[in-house]
Amino acid sequence: MTLLIIIIALALIFDYINGFHDAANSIATVVSTKVLTPFQAVLWAALFNSVAFWIFKDHAVANSISKTVYKDFITLPVIFSGLLAAIFWNLLTWWYGIPSSSSHTLIGGFAGAAITHALLQKGWDFSWAKVVDADTIIKTILFIFLAPIIGMAISMFITVVTIMRNIWWRLAIISLATFLTIVVFDRFEDQKIHENVQKFYGIDKYSKEVKNIKEELTLKQGDTLLIASLKLNEEKLAKANDTYEHISPYLKNYDKLGAVTIAKVATDSGWLKNAAASKIKDVTRNANDFLVLEAKAPENKDAKAQYDIAKVKTEGYKEPLKHYLAKEISVDSAIIAMNAIYPIESKNIDKVKAKIEKFNIEKSFAEEIEKADNSIIEYGIIGTAILFMLIYVYVEKIKTPTAYTVANMFKKLQLFSSAAFSIGHGGNDAQKVMGIIGAALIANGSIQDFGQLPGWVPVACYVAIGLGTMSGGWKIVKTMGSKITKVTPLEGVAAETAGAFTLFFTGQMGIPVSTTHTITGSIIGVGATKRLSAVRWGVTTNLLWAWIMTIPVSGILASIIFYIVQYFMK
Repeated sequence: MTLLIIIIALALIFDYINGFHDAANSIATVVSTKVLTPFQAVLWAALFNSVAFWIFKDHAVANSISKTVYKDFITLPVIFSGLLAAIFWNLLTWWYGIPSSSSHTLIGGFAGAAITHALLQKGWDFSWAKVVDADTIIKTILFIFLAPIIGMAISMFITVVTIMRNIWWRLAIISLATFLTIVVFDRFEDQKIHENVQKFYGIDKYSKEVKNIKEELTLKQGDTLLIASLKLNEEKLAKANDTYEHISPYLKNYDKLGAVTIAKVATDSGWLKNAAASKIKDVTRNANDFLVLEAKAPENKDAKAQYDIAKVKTEGYKEPLKHYLAKEISVDSAIIAMNAIYPIESKNIDKVKAKIEKFNIEKSFAEEIEKADNSIIEYGIIGTAILFMLIYVYVEKIKTPTAYTVANMFKKLQLFSSAAFSIGHGGNDAQKVMGIIGAALIANGSIQDFGQLPGWVPVACYVAIGLGTMSGGWKIVKTMGSKITKVTPLEGVAAETAGAFTLFFTGQMGIPVSTTHTITGSIIGVGATKRLSAVRWGVTTNLLWAWIMTIPVSGILASIIFYIVQYFMK
């Protein structure tokens, strides 16, 4: 428990450092254009960092971070080592004014410590692909390059549209771009709803089990236990897929029906019956310290043996719990039957009983669907587009346009664009630390998966990053605000809006991108729109090298720290 508390404290310290390290991302342009003073800018950014808490419901980025390393290799020393490495690299790059990625140093540290853990545990006889999630790592590495390119392309587009002389063409293009953006975000919402429901039914888990067992069978052909396990998981997968196919048409009509109605239909149709038995079984066995046993299993032979027994026997909890859900027996009778299958410790009886009595599959299903709802983001995009268009019409058609009124307009608009980017920054970067704390709680056995993350975690993470942003990061502000290219208020609006859109876009996809890379690409885009020579490419090249080096250097640092930690823990 002591190490868990230390890890949570370190994670929040990292989040604080992330705030002042990456504060430059959201305030560099607004400070360099003198729209706000440095003090006003950090308060503005910190406020909207925290606003992100009420906007991002699904925490897809946090989920991706927590799954960077597979469960068998997530231990508290691994997380501790990864965090220490990330904090060291963040402070080092901050000291030298290098806007490196806090996201990538966290992922690199986490992965590096886990691979070293596997190496010490199994020697060279292991596959790194079974230690870290290759998909998450590859996506993250790809977006080292894609995020700034996307930001650059969008900022160039916004700049070109904004300087168009014909205001009616400008308004038409903004309207079309807004419509297409909403269509894209609707697709994200639809895709995420289906993904969440598939996870709810365990389709991803059963698919993975089937795949892993088939791989094992290629090495152990004819193994009767593996064959039986394969058949069982294939049956579970077939049932889950069949139920999902029934509910899928209703999910497509989410905007009309809503999550509560869909959950009610699923309950009345019996499509939640099998899932209910499985979910309540997980909830009750977890209340009986099953997760604590699971957390100890990778490094303790006795715990591993006990865990293997508990994992098989507690599956039997389903039968009495099914009778309870059908209102055929009382909660006390269900507990007596469960205790006969696998003992419930006396200290856990009340806790197990409370979990059973509070269980509501319909409510849980509705909440899982609602997590994917991104209507707040869509309304924000539409509102921002309308605001921009009204201001353009007022300044250029209602009032007599002058150089002063146009410049003043863009200074005011930059307040909105910097706020939007700060929301994206808070939603993206605070989630990464939530992912690490979630992984620590899973490793400690406090929760089973990220869906059970306690409510205090996101609150603490958003507060920490907000406080960090209030502390500023003036060395990096100088690099971002003036060394790459000189930025005018118009270009500040274009760069921040492009950066905000990129963060919202990747956040919906659950890809942990760097806010640093995103805003840097956006600033390069507005500079290149004037002329290529307006960008100081020497500075940009140095930044690129720092970005490329972040993941491997963080991984190596974490590896060294993990080795030292293991040495002193022996």
